[in-house]
Amino acid sequence: MSLRVLVGCKRVIDYAVKIRVRPDKMGVVTDGVKHSMNPFDEIAIEEAVRLKEKKIAKEVIAVSCGPTQAQETIRTALAMGADRGIHVEIPAKEMEKLEPLHVSKILAKLAEKEGAELLIVGKQAIDDDSNATAQMTAALLEWPQATFASKIEKTDGTLLVVREVDGGLETIKVKLPAVVSADLRLNEPRYATLPNIMKAKKKKIVKMKPADLGVDTTAHFEVVEVCDPPSREAGIKVEDVDALVSKLKEAGRI
Repeated sequence: MSLRVLVGCKRVIDYAVKIRVRPDKMGVVTDGVKHSMNPFDEIAIEEAVRLKEKKIAKEVIAVSCGPTQAQETIRTALAMGADRGIHVEIPAKEMEKLEPLHVSKILAKLAEKEGAELLIVGKQAIDDDSNATAQMTAALLEWPQATFASKIEKTDGTLLVVREVDGGLETIKVKLPAVVSADLRLNEPRYATLPNIMKAKKKKIVKMKPADLGVDTTAHFEVVEVCDPPSREAGIKVEDVDALVSKLKEAGRI
């Protein structure tokens, strides 16, 4: 059975950019700041393309939610080898209030609409670090989930997934259809070649809005303030172990 694979790819501030809090403390500065595909989503796209190259997948569909610029992220996915894209249009101002639950509902609806048998996303986005979309999408679809995947193998109607957990590695078997979230060591994403970048310009991107999928993106919470983390205080030197223990006791650490 060849799979139709849906892959989520989020447009985020580039990992190398120093984040600055806006003067109104209601978010971070995004205007004029370099954006790129979320690194974990790059890994998800790479894995889907590799599945296609192995004839395990028959089609790879890249999905991104966001303003017009999100199409650049989709084009990157297409240049890496995805077959077509879906752009769920959400204005930049509304993106600030878009929650993992909203994205999960969108992905679940698209998975049903497109007849996908496998959904792959990055384990988390580097902007909000929520690590929740894959889990909630699996719950909405009532599909099994394999999160933090560092290796994926397909057997008859199932996936054998090696997961990265706190205690080491865990190997599980999940029935298809399923949701997988990609961890850092799953693969090394390829660079898009110039010929593939040119080919990607001709590949189809369908535009739609959350309402077209019956998804309400009304925020469930309100941002009160965004601020920089406190500066780390300078440490002190102690003469011996007894002095160290005494200082730890004074600080209430032991």
